[in-house]
Amino acid sequence: MDTSAEFWNKLPLGKCQRRIFPTAPTADPQLEPWSTLKPLALKANTPGEKLIQATALWVGWDNEALHVLFVAEDTQPWATLTERDAPLYKEEVCEVFLDPESDGLGYFELEVNPNNAVLDACMRRVRNGFRKDFRWRCDGLQTAARIFPGGWAAELRIPFASICNQTPEPGTRWRANFTRIDRPTGQPRELSAWSPTGRAQFHIPERFGVLEFE
Repeated sequence: MDTSAEFWNKLPLGKCQRRIFPTAPTADPQLEPWSTLKPLALKANTPGEKLIQATALWVGWDNEALHVLFVAEDTQPWATLTERDAPLYKEEVCEVFLDPESDGLGYFELEVNPNNAVLDACMRRVRNGFRKDFRWRCDGLQTAARIFPGGWAAELRIPFASICNQTPEPGTRWRANFTRIDRPTGQPRELSAWSPTGRAQFHIPERFGVLEFE
């Protein structure tokens, strides 16, 4: 764990630009509007470590939803789980953490694996930490996943009505994080994040970055 003041005080700021998106996700970064957005990069979740397989990230929005695309380098993408809310985090997966209130009292977690299986849950702060509620459903959530030579991609369309009940205004800021768990065969797992937590886990909302809608 990195305990330096510089690490804990520095959070990434990501610009979420408005675009016109297709009605359904495709997980294809070559299609518009992804090619018009600037990619963000995931970093090793523990500072000082070096990633073997990189992950690029794009975020955008329209009147209805937040759109997120991961493109992961992977020589052998794999997953066995296919049911909703299965423990996808035990295999290979990309994850989205969103705190629209930016108060650290609760956040939403959404995961997609190479099989396009989905996990959606709501985390609420309790006296001794956070409690995960799998009963919550992100109504209207749409996802796509595709495997290609050298990697895999996952796209999420997350309706605003399911997480904040309104479309953000330009200038709105959310706390958010975007992460990946990679489990190469015969190698230790790799944890990567847009806003690294410095620990061997992602559930540290004070380390979420800042997502600004433009």
